[in-house]
Amino acid sequence: MPQKSEQLELAFDRPGEVPGGGRSVEAPTATTGNERSGTSALMERVCQRPNLLAALKRVRRNKGSPGVDGMSVVELREHLRVHWLEIREQLLAGTYQPQPVKRVMIPKSDGGTRQLGIPTALDRFIQQAILQVLQPDFDRTFSEHSHGFRPGRSAHDAVSEARGFVQEGCDWVVDVDLEKFFDRVNHDVLMGRLAKRVLDKRLLQLIRRYLEAGILADGVVLDRFEGTPQGGPLSPLLANVLLDEVDKELEQRGHKFVRYADDCNVYVRSERAGKRVLEVLRRSYERLRLRINEKKSAVGLVHERSFLGFTIEAPFQRARVRIAPKSMDRFKTKVRQLTRRTRGQSIQSACQALRLYLPGWRNYFGPAMTNTELKLLDGWIRRRVRALQLKQWKTAKRTRQVLRSRGCPEDGIAKVAFNVGAKRWWHSAYGFANLVLPNKEIVKLGLPALAT
Repeated sequence: MPQKSEQLELAFDRPGEVPGGGRSVEAPTATTGNERSGTSALMERVCQRPNLLAALKRVRRNKGSPGVDGMSVVELREHLRVHWLEIREQLLAGTYQPQPVKRVMIPKSDGGTRQLGIPTALDRFIQQAILQVLQPDFDRTFSEHSHGFRPGRSAHDAVSEARGFVQEGCDWVVDVDLEKFFDRVNHDVLMGRLAKRVLDKRLLQLIRRYLEAGILADGVVLDRFEGTPQGGPLSPLLANVLLDEVDKELEQRGHKFVRYADDCNVYVRSERAGKRVLEVLRRSYERLRLRINEKKSAVGLVHERSFLGFTIEAPFQRARVRIAPKSMDRFKTKVRQLTRRTRGQSIQSACQALRLYLPGWRNYFGPAMTNTELKLLDGWIRRRVRALQLKQWKTAKRTRQVLRSRGCPEDGIAKVAFNVGAKRWWHSAYGFANLVLPNKEIVKLGLPALAT
C-alpha cells in the first residue's frame, strides 16, 4: 500500500490527464508584454500536479487559522486525498463554488480595526494554485515602481527607491492613502481589467465567485457586493491588477513615484507641482471607483511625511532614511506592554515574548538606525526587564535575601532594598543594574540584543 504522501500524489492527476480519459490541452507557456495570460486552458494549468503540490506545500507552510468549516491546514492533505478528483472535475467544469470567508477583526496601530476574511483551507489551496499560474504572467507587466506583494521585492526596496528620488532633489512628496481600499474594490471594474488579460472564462468566473463569497459574521452569512477581503492568497495580486492602471498613467506623465500596496508616494520639486499631481491622482482613482483618504493624504516636505514606517531626511541633498516618530512610539508602547509590571508574568515569559517580537522589528527597522542608537534601545529594554524583576521581589526583606545569596556588597543591598520598599523600581533598575540583574544573566534568559 502506498504511503499517505504517495496516495495524495496519485490523487492529483498526472499532467495532461483529464477525468474520463483522453488528453487535455498542453499548458500554455508564459506570456510576455501585454499579451493575454495563456489560452482558454488556464484552468488545466491550475490543476496540473506540480502546481498543486507546490500550492499545498505553501499553504501548509503559511499555516493560518481554519475557515468556516473548521478544517485546519494539517487536515487538508487527507481531505484532498479523498475528495480531490471530485473537486478537480468541478474546477474544470466551471461549477466549483467557494465557501464563505470567516470575518476576523484585528486591531490597527492607529486604534481602529481591520477586517480580515479567512477562507477555508481548501479555498486557500485553490487560490494559491491560481496565484502561481497567474502571477508570473501579470508580474512582468507591472510597473517597476510597484513593490508591494511581488516576488523578489520588499518594503525596503520601495523606501530605497524613494530615497533615490529625494537624493535627486525631489524634496516634496504627494503622499496618497486610499480609504478602506480592500473593502471598497469594485468587482465589475476589477473583473473588467482581468478579462483583458485572462481568456479562460472558467477561471474568471471562479475569481468572481471568490470576490462575491459571503462573510460569516456572528453566525450569519452576509452578502458581499464590493471589496476583496484581506486574508486570501489572491487578494494581493488582484489589488496590483487594479492599481496598475494608475501606475501606468503616472509613468506616461513622467512622474517619479513609488507604490507599495495602496500607499503611493509621488516625488516632485515644489508644492505647486505636488498639488497638481494630487488632483490627477484623485481623478484616476475615481475612475476605478476608489476614494482617497483625505485625512491621511497630503502634499508635504519629505521629512514631514512617513512612508512604510520610515521618514527620509534630506540635509544638503544627502538623503537618509530614519524611523518615523510614530513607528518608534508604537515600538516602545509594544515593549511596555510586554514588560508591564502589573501583568503578573515571570521574567522568563516576558523575555520569551520579547524574543518573539524584537528580531522581526530589528530586521525591518534596524537598517535605518545606527549601532549606537540600537545600543541605547537595548539599555532601555534591559531596564524594563530589571524593573519587572524588582517588582516581583515585592518587599525589601525579599530583596535583601536574594542579593545576599548572590554575594552583593551590603551598602548596595541596603540602597536597592530601600528603593524596593519605596516602590521605586524604575529608579533602582538604572542605578543598581548590575546588582538587580547583570547583563550576563539577561543573556541567559534569552533576551535578544538589537545592536550587533
